[in-house]
Amino acid sequence: MQYGICNLSIVPLRAEPSDPSEMVTQVLYGEHFKVLEKRKKWSKIRLAYDKYEGWIDNKQYLDITEQQYKNFDEQDICLSGDLVEFVNCDQNQLMPIPLGASLGALDFFQHTFEGYTITQKSEKEHLIETALMFLNTPYLWGGKTSFGIDCSGFTQMVYKLNGYQLLRDASQQATQGEALSFIEESEPGDLAFFDNEEGNIIHVGIMMKDNYIIHAHGKVRVDRIDHTGIYNAERRTHTHNLRVIKRII
Repeated sequence: MQYGICNLSIVPLRAEPSDPSEMVTQVLYGEHFKVLEKRKKWSKIRLAYDKYEGWIDNKQYLDITEQQYKNFDEQDICLSGDLVEFVNCDQNQLMPIPLGASLGALDFFQHTFEGYTITQKSEKEHLIETALMFLNTPYLWGGKTSFGIDCSGFTQMVYKLNGYQLLRDASQQATQGEALSFIEESEPGDLAFFDNEEGNIIHVGIMMKDNYIIHAHGKVRVDRIDHTGIYNAERRTHTHNLRVIKRII
């Protein structure tokens, strides 16, 4: 088994070993992974954080040893806490890194960082404050940053920044936590899941107070939610059909 770590700010992880292939998620600075298959240009990897798999360009990561992989796995939380920050690289060159980038490999990269770091788990009440940092971020399929994010990338990163672990896709996240019977039981920070006509989970958002929800739909936005689903006041229609609300924390 081979291992790797992302040494660039934001790298696409693709469904197939090809540049035009669908971006299924992103690998952020400092994220480490197992290399399942290595070809001339592309490697199929499994991220350590959420076990998500896809193809990464071989030029966009560094090889690490199994022991280094295990060491990174055992590290306490240490994440970049600002929307955009910089690490100081070779010859005093600056490289931007996004909110939620992992800082546990700074010594390995021989980089330095002087920005705000997140090093401990937060209370559930802090989830909404974090979620609002992403407000108006444009929707991007497979995105995980304030420059573009999808619905489950948004929920995963909000939880990650508070020290809690979610899987990557909405359908996967829906397998976590405890289902609530009524919308009135929900608390700010609970996750609401939505399905399509076939009954497949296709969307997720974070519950707020007073029957509001923050979610990524076109952009990260705040809408009303009721027993039917998400109501978009601008379009005067329900845009998503509520399936279940789950308490993760």
